[in-house]
Amino acid sequence: MSGEEGRSESETNRLVEIRRVKLQKLREAGIEPFAYSYRRSHTSADVRERFADAGHDPSPDKVRIAGRIMSVRDHGKSCFMNLRDRFGTIQIYGKEDVLGASLYSIFRDADAGDILGVEGNVFRTKRGEITVYVTSFTYLSKSLRPLPEKFHGLRDVEARYRMRYLDLAVNEEVQNIFVTRSRIVSEIRRWLDSRGFIEVETPVLTPIPGGALARPFVTHYNFLDQDFYLRIATELYLKRLIVGGLEKVYEIGKDFRNEDIDTTHNPEFTMLELYQAYADYNDMMELTEKMLSDVLLSVKGSHTLTYGRHEVDFSPPWRRITMVDAIREIGKIEADFSDASELMSVARELRLENLSENMSAGELIAELFDQKVQENIIDPTIVYDYPADISPLAKKKRGDPRFAERFEPFACGMEFGNAFSELNNPMEQRQNFERQKARREVGDEEAHPYDEDYIVAMEYGLHPTGGLGIGIDRLCMLFTNTDSIKEVILFPQLRRKSD
Repeated sequence: MSGEEGRSESETNRLVEIRRVKLQKLREAGIEPFAYSYRRSHTSADVRERFADAGHDPSPDKVRIAGRIMSVRDHGKSCFMNLRDRFGTIQIYGKEDVLGASLYSIFRDADAGDILGVEGNVFRTKRGEITVYVTSFTYLSKSLRPLPEKFHGLRDVEARYRMRYLDLAVNEEVQNIFVTRSRIVSEIRRWLDSRGFIEVETPVLTPIPGGALARPFVTHYNFLDQDFYLRIATELYLKRLIVGGLEKVYEIGKDFRNEDIDTTHNPEFTMLELYQAYADYNDMMELTEKMLSDVLLSVKGSHTLTYGRHEVDFSPPWRRITMVDAIREIGKIEADFSDASELMSVARELRLENLSENMSAGELIAELFDQKVQENIIDPTIVYDYPADISPLAKKKRGDPRFAERFEPFACGMEFGNAFSELNNPMEQRQNFERQKARREVGDEEAHPYDEDYIVAMEYGLHPTGGLGIGIDRLCMLFTNTDSIKEVILFPQLRRKSD
């Protein structure tokens, strides 16, 4: 950790040893440095609000606050510290003639990083800062390692992710990101619950990794002597619940995909999936716009947010454009979008990546969009009517079976969801699974596996259904103006240090 602290390893070790000596002195003085509990009367925010009109004389009422010492300013017979709790930082002030020589010596000997409980009266300093005048204090936890230096901080990105606990302790803005994330999820739940959706839980370990085109993680269930998979999506289980008559269901949970790690992908990620009987993708478009604009307003107090250099307005209605029209209009690409050979020529001319022989027209359309269009979509936009051959769980578009009734929402160059008019014809679904099975047999590890039990469920009758998935992590990136998915995941996956 020494590099990101701005200290050498030997200096860090020296400071650790000093703190261990201080720990021993506390115990010799009869002070337990690791407390069981502490009863606060106020948070730092409570103190600032309640005593906003405080004067220079200490208040008659005492407060009890607690938090981590972030800095110490020793003036000999008096000492100032900044104490941080979950709600912010507040100044505390101790004096030898109030605490007594013995206790004051212990107080002023505290280190940045120590966690204290403090009782005292509130006053405003001559510089105008609300401060707690300490009359007694309690050691809650002695910090045995030094915090990063004030002017260097914990800046190394990988160190921040590996030591998220320290990142949170010293970077208040990081705390705020995860508080915002929590509010986003809570507001989504509240919004859906208020509209009659039922929150459910479906299996994380599954015998068949269905519901998406992705490579799964494999594990082995010893008792059953059977391979299982970490789920790649909750879709097929949730649609079984629609068959069962629950009509409006959702789940917010972890999915796992054995894929690359980059700024918008993490192999373990959080998804919202919801399904509504008697609805189609048009209904899901309206639900997406309304839900996300309402959640943004509740969390941020506005329908507008800043992401990078862009100001974007999530007020509905959002722009809607077909995938092919987006390629023509935004990508400035013209072609016969039914002709795979012509599309392959265009793709090669544009030097697209991920090309392979025998790609279908639909696959090439998707690659053209992903590589030449997506990054240029800034305002909230619904891109709809995706190629049918890359949408095996969606109904074909009414009037044009080359496409599926599917859409994805985009903003600031990022896709953050996926939605269908759900395919409810079991015979057609069986044919789609057969085609996907054939692709798996020639080496496509991301092709959808054949799920006979899901077909059986459909044969009992799946209601006309609209489905929507929203990537919570990417949504949090947008709402918190962060450019990496690792910034909104508390403990992202990283390579081992030795690699």
